[in-house]
Order: sequence, then structure tokens, then C-alpha cells
Amino acid sequence: MKVLSVHDLKPEDSLLLTFDGAFSPQAALEREMEPFLQALEEYADGWMPDVVNGKRQRKYARPAIWKALEERLDGNRTALGLYRTKWPALDSRLRLWLPPRQPELGIILQVKPLSFFAEAERCRRFVELVRAWASRYPVTYAMAHSTDDRALAGAPNFGRDDEALYRDGFDKIYEVFWLNVFGPKLVETVGRERMLSTPAHRVEELPNGSVLLVTWPTVADFASNEARLAQARAHAHLRPDLDFDTVLRTLHERSAMLAPVEPHFHPDMASLLSRVVDRVASHERQRRIASLNVWQPPEPEEWRPAHSALPPDVDNPARTLAYYSTLAEHLVALLHSEVPSVFAATPESLTDADFYFWREEFPTSRLREAIDEHAVPAIGAYLGEVLVRNLGGKWIPRQRLEETQVLVGNRVWLPFVRARHYMRSRQALLDYSLTHLFRVAQRHRG
Repeated sequence: MKVLSVHDLKPEDSLLLTFDGAFSPQAALEREMEPFLQALEEYADGWMPDVVNGKRQRKYARPAIWKALEERLDGNRTALGLYRTKWPALDSRLRLWLPPRQPELGIILQVKPLSFFAEAERCRRFVELVRAWASRYPVTYAMAHSTDDRALAGAPNFGRDDEALYRDGFDKIYEVFWLNVFGPKLVETVGRERMLSTPAHRVEELPNGSVLLVTWPTVADFASNEARLAQARAHAHLRPDLDFDTVLRTLHERSAMLAPVEPHFHPDMASLLSRVVDRVASHERQRRIASLNVWQPPEPEEWRPAHSALPPDVDNPARTLAYYSTLAEHLVALLHSEVPSVFAATPESLTDADFYFWREEFPTSRLREAIDEHAVPAIGAYLGEVLVRNLGGKWIPRQRLEETQVLVGNRVWLPFVRARHYMRSRQALLDYSLTHLFRVAQRHRG
């Protein structure tokens, strides 16, 4: 079964649920998990998992759940994954800590896209699911919210180091999200009366002393002015030490960071940059688009007027040209499995290579000696070959690679110099992209 990964969909926001609770150590595990599965099957409106993953994937069914938990049992802990094969994508993980440790039940559940939860009824059913779980399994803390906005809020650390996070958890109201379940200890810290009087769409005391709080009827429009106002009111009420206007301003600033930005990239770089932003974390995507909209690649400096070209200074030009071809083949050998288009030596293959090197953070993820000795010569030769094959260029061989030129129209280009600049850093892969040099050479060839 091919599951639909949240990473298979276009970069956009998703709904994230985190749930930290406990269960009874006295009851048999299957009986103890029965209410969990019953609520899931009743309330998962349109996003019900159809795949269970233990040590292998199985079609969703109760026996598959028990088998997966058995397969993944490791000492006093076990876990399983829940996925979907159809849109919307689901990525969920259930983990259980078993006796002799205090039994714990943890859930991380992500449904993508967030826009799937635009309807009030679907959101209500999601809330009912969490309510059912939180009523049955005592909660320390649970939340559901936009994945992107949660990241901008600094969750789960909220400015703390990992040691403090693991030690203290959600020990005070750091943030109020769309859906919140506050465990009894946290409720008492805030004050039960204050907690239950929070201005919000829904506030409900659960039988085990936890409090369910939902700020707004729907989660997909969490960034709207009205939803942010409701979120700020709830947060400032639960944290009277905070200034309401400051809380609201912070929320509006986060909304602005997530507001859609139309790409208007430099035309030479549009194909490459569209792939770059697709790799950026979703909560950073719009800001990255905005910054790349105003970014301009520096004009290539690796050229001379044709009349000032250095003449060939090699004894056997044919043998030197064959050497350049061999160097270019080294790049083909390096990239062919990840960048199949590299065989074609076209402008498009340059863009594919640019993206591969950027994605892999090649200048910093490989040994500098190997880059300088092997990658730079191979990249320079390959760039030169593309200029020759696609723009009618002509190699002017030199003993020193950095002096080697390719004549195109009224300019000679220095592909090995470009390759050296290109491999300086990850940002240099964009500033000195192979794609941009080719496009500029193309415009000047006539």
C-alpha cells in the first residue's frame, strides 16, 4: 500500500494535534485501548486512517492495531503509525509507555491540508474526538492548531532549552491555541474558576478535572482578525500578567508572516527558486518568497570581451578537449542517479544540478578538499560543455583550468572560475548559479 505522505502534497499548512495522557495499568491493553479506537472511528470525519504501520504496513483493522503494537514492543514501550492512502494526508503516531513505568499514552496527529478543516461541523467532530480521548485518558496537556502558527509561536520549547522542556513540559500557559486541553494540575495553577470563565467559543470541564477550551468554531481561519481577537482574549484572561494589546499585536504579526505572497522571481532564476521555496519549512515559505522576490542574482563576472581572450597555450588541443569531456563525465557519474537530466547537458540540466547542490547543501556537507580537487573541475567542465553544445560555443584550452575559456559570440566565459565561486557556500549556489550564467551568455551570444 502506498500511503500519502504529508510531504507528498504541496507545501502548505496542516492541522497538528499533540496529546500527552495516561491510561490504567490494571486493565488489559486491548480493553484499555478500545475507547481510543472507538472515538477515532466515530469522529474522524473524512480523514480516517486506512493503513496501520508496525514493522510492516497493514490495512486498518482492530487486529492490525494489536499486531502492530506487539511487533513494535521494545521493553516497556511500543508504538505504531496511522496513515491514509488518499487525500487528505494523515501522519499519526501513537506511543505507549507500559509498566513498571507509569503508563503514558502519547499522540501526534497531523492532517494536511489545514483547509480541510474549514467547515464548522468537521471541526466540531474533531473537538468531540479530542474530548472523548481526554475524558477517558487523563491529560497532562493537549493542543490542536495550525502547524505553521504553532512553529511561529515557538512551541514546544517556548524559548526554553530542551532540558527545561523535558523537565517542566507545559507547566504554565505559554500559549493558547485553537483547541486546548489543560490537565488538572495546570487548571489548579491557573485557578479553576478563572479557567472556566475564559471568554472562548467553548469551555468545558471534563469528568477527570481537565478543561477543554476551544477559541473559535473553525481552525482553518485561525489567522483571521476575529479568530485572533478570540485567541488573544483567552490568552490574556488566563495570563493576567500579560498585556492584551501586546498579545494581540504578536498574533497579528504571526498572521502577517503567514499571509500568501505571490512569487515574482527573477526570470532567469524562476524555475530554480520555485523549487527552493518548496523545500523551505511551510511556516517560513511566505517570508522566503518575499525575500526572493526582491533578490537579484549578481551579474556574472566570469567573462572577458572576445578581443581580450587568452590564446590557447597547450601542445595538444584535441587531447585537452578530451580531458574537459572526461571531467564533465565525472559530474554525470556523480549526479546521474539523483539528476537524470544531467545526461542531456541542456540548460534545464543546469537548473536541476543547481537545485541538487542547493538541496544537499553540497559546499558544507562535503569535504572541502574533495570539492576543490574533484567537484569544481567537474562542474566547470560540464558548464563549459553545455555552453558549447547549446550556444555554439568554442573551447579555448589553456594549461591552467581557471584560464580556460569558452567563446560565445563577443564574449569568452570562464566556466572553471564560475565553478569555484559557485562552490563557496550554499548562498553562492544561488548567487553564482550555473543557470544564470548560461542565460546571460545566451542573451549576449548574438
